[in-house]
Amino acid sequence: MKRYALSVLMVMAVCAANGQTVQQKVNALLAKMTLEEKVGQMTQVTLDVVLKKDANLLPAADQNLDEAKLKEAILKYHVGSILNNSTEAYTREHWFRIISQIQNTAASSRLKVPVLYGIDAIHGVNYTLGSTLFPQEIAMAATFNPELARRAGEITAYEVRASYIPWNFSPVLDLGKNPVWPRIYETFGEDPLLASKMGKAMIQGYQGSDIGGKYNVAACMKHFLGYSAPLSGKDRTPAWIPDRYMREYFLPSFTEAVKTGARTVMINSSEINGVPVHASHYLLTDLLRNELHFTGVAVSDWQDIQFLHSRHHVAATDKDAVMLAVNAGVDMSMVPNDFTFYTLLLQLAHEGKVSTARINEAVGRILTLKYQTGLFERPVGNPADYPKFGSEEFSKVSYNAAAEAITLLKNQDNILPLKKNIKLLVTGPTADNMRSLNGGWSYTWQGQKTDSIAHDKNTILKAIQNKIGAANVAYQPGATFDALVEVKAAIDAAQKSDAIILCLGETSYTETPGNIDDLNLSDVQVTLARAMFATGKPVVLVLAEGRPRIITAINDLSNAVVTTYLPGNEGANALVDILFGDVNPSGKLPYTYPRYANALNNYYRKNIENNGAGDTEHGYNPLYEFGFGLSYTTFAYSNLHISKATITGNQALTITVDVTNTGTREGKESTQLYISDLYASITPDTKRLRGFSKISLKPGETKTVTFTKTAADLSFIDGNSKRVTEPGEFKVSIGGLTANFTYVDKTYKANTGGKL
Repeated sequence: MKRYALSVLMVMAVCAANGQTVQQKVNALLAKMTLEEKVGQMTQVTLDVVLKKDANLLPAADQNLDEAKLKEAILKYHVGSILNNSTEAYTREHWFRIISQIQNTAASSRLKVPVLYGIDAIHGVNYTLGSTLFPQEIAMAATFNPELARRAGEITAYEVRASYIPWNFSPVLDLGKNPVWPRIYETFGEDPLLASKMGKAMIQGYQGSDIGGKYNVAACMKHFLGYSAPLSGKDRTPAWIPDRYMREYFLPSFTEAVKTGARTVMINSSEINGVPVHASHYLLTDLLRNELHFTGVAVSDWQDIQFLHSRHHVAATDKDAVMLAVNAGVDMSMVPNDFTFYTLLLQLAHEGKVSTARINEAVGRILTLKYQTGLFERPVGNPADYPKFGSEEFSKVSYNAAAEAITLLKNQDNILPLKKNIKLLVTGPTADNMRSLNGGWSYTWQGQKTDSIAHDKNTILKAIQNKIGAANVAYQPGATFDALVEVKAAIDAAQKSDAIILCLGETSYTETPGNIDDLNLSDVQVTLARAMFATGKPVVLVLAEGRPRIITAINDLSNAVVTTYLPGNEGANALVDILFGDVNPSGKLPYTYPRYANALNNYYRKNIENNGAGDTEHGYNPLYEFGFGLSYTTFAYSNLHISKATITGNQALTITVDVTNTGTREGKESTQLYISDLYASITPDTKRLRGFSKISLKPGETKTVTFTKTAADLSFIDGNSKRVTEPGEFKVSIGGLTANFTYVDKTYKANTGGKL
C-alpha cells in the first residue's frame, strides 16, 4: 500500500463510530441529498455575504450576522462553506458568536449538514485578536529547522480551533523562485527540498494524527501549481513553465504534502502556458488525482472561476467558466460574493454538461472532510478547552523561531554584538512600526492596522530602548518609505552617538497590491543611508522586508548587515537580543540575495550561467548566496566520508562529516549537503540541496552529522517528464569540503543522448 494513503486511512479509522466508517456515512448522506443540496455543498461564500448591511464599515465588535441573509445562504442555497473575516480581526468571543449562529442555522436545515468554515491563518491566527503571530514562512525557512515549523503549526492549529474554525488555508508551498513576486514572503524559499521539508512539518503540526481533534485543523496546500513564477514577477500574471521544469522544481513540495496527508488544496489563480490552472484537467485531475493520488478537497481561489470568463477569456460566459472548472477538477468554488456558481452549476447539471457522477465525487470529498474534522460531532467547540490561547508559552515559541531565523549577512571587524554601554541612533522607516515586522495577512489582509492593534508589542526602537535604556537611544525617523524626514536632525543625532542602527526595508503588503516595478530599495532609503554613512559613525543595517530588495549600493558601506525577513510580533525582541549578543544568530538565507535587479538566478543555476556563456563579468555573482549566514562563533568542517565509492541500484550511501565549534561561544549551525550531477542527459544544475541538519555546538565541541541517500535522491526529471537517476559521477559538497562517488545502473538506457 502506498504510504501517502496511510494517513487518510488512519483518519478515517479514527472517525469511524457506531460501526460505520466515514465512507459509509458519506454514502448514506449523499443518497439523501437533492441535487440542489449537493451543489450548495460545492459553494463557498465570504462572510460579508451574510453580514448585516455595511457591517464592513463598522468596528469588528459591531460586525454582526444578518439572520435573513444567513438563512438565505444556508437554507435556500445550501451553502457548504464560508470563509474569511470582514475588515478587521475578531476576538475569540466574537468568533464564537458568529460560528455558533452559522452552525445553529445549519442545524435547522433538512439534513443538518454543518458549515465548513475556512480562514487564512498564514503565520498564526492573524484574524483573531490576542493570538500568537509567528514569523512569516520565508523567515521560518531561514531557521532550517523543521521542528520549529511543526511546533508553530501545532500552536496555530490550537488557536484556529480556539477561534472555532476547523480549516486553515495554509501552508503556501509555492516555490519562491522570483524575488520580484509579492508573495515570496509567504513561501519557504527557492529550494524544492527546503520547501518540502518545512511544508511537511507545518502540515504535521496543523493536522496531527487526527484532524478531528479539538486542537487540530485541516491543512490546505497552496497554490497548485506554478503560481510563484509569473514571467513579469507581478501577481496573477502569466507563467510559462515547461512540464519538465514544473515537475523538477515546483511539484516536489506538493508531492510531499500529499504523502503527508494534507486534506485540501487551493488552486493557482494564474495561467501556465496560456491555460488557466482552474481550467486545466491535466493539472487538476491527471496530475493531482491520478499521479499524486490526492483524495481530498480542491477549492478554487478567490473568484477565480468567474475570472476564467472576465480575465482569462477562455470561457465565453460565466456558465462556461463553471463548466470548465468543475469538469477540470475543482470541487468547491470560492465564489465568493454571490450565489451565481450555485445557479449556473444547477443549470449545467440539468443540461448534462456537468455529470451527476462528477458532482457526487466533489460533494463526497467535501462531506468526508466535514466528518474527518469532527464537524458533525462538534460543530463549534468549547471555549474552555483553550486556556493556552495567546499564552506566554506560545509567544516563546514565536520568539525562538524569530531568533533562529534572523540572519547575519555581514559583520565587518566583528562590530556585532554591540556593547550595552553604548549610545545609539535608531533611524529609518522600519524602526518604529509593527507593519514591517509582520507584513501582510496580519489582523487585516494588507496588514495596514497592525501598528494600532499590536501597539503593546515592541518595535525595533522600543526593543532597543528596553535593552539599553531610553536615555541611551536617540530616534529620528529620517525617512518614510516615500519621503525624507528631517535628515539634518538624524545627522545631528548621529554625531552624538557611538553607532547607528539603520532600519530599512518594506511596509506590509500582499498579493497584487504588493506588485513592484523595481526590486531596488527605494531611492529615499538609499539617500538616508548615504547620509548616515557620511557621518563616519559605524552603521548596522537592519532589513525588515518580505523579499530581497537590492541593497548593493549600500551593502559595502555598512559595517554590519542583518536581515530579519518578516519575523512577527516577537521579532524585534529577538533581533535586539542578537544585536547585543544575548542570542547567537543562526539563520541562513532561504533564497539567493541578488546583487542586481536584472540578475535573479537561483543558486541551482545551470553551469553555463556560472560565467554567462563566456561573459565572465556578468556570470552568477549574487550579493549573498542561498544558505549563507554568519554566526558569532566559527565552525570548522572536517573528515568528510562517503561510505562507498560506487553505489548501484537502490543501495544506500552514507555521508558523514564532523562539525566543530572553533569559536568561544555556543552556536547553532545548519549543515547543508549539496550534490552535483556532473553530466546528465538534461543539463544538470550546478548543485542541489539534498539534505540539511541543524545542530547546536558548545565551544570546542564536535558532532558528526550523517546523511543517508539513495539513487532516488540523485534523480531529476528527464526529457520525457519522467523522474530518473542516470548512472555517472556525482560530487558531494558540505561546508567547503568535496568528495566524489559513482552511481552504476547496468539496466539504464538513455532516452535522448544520456549517459551509457
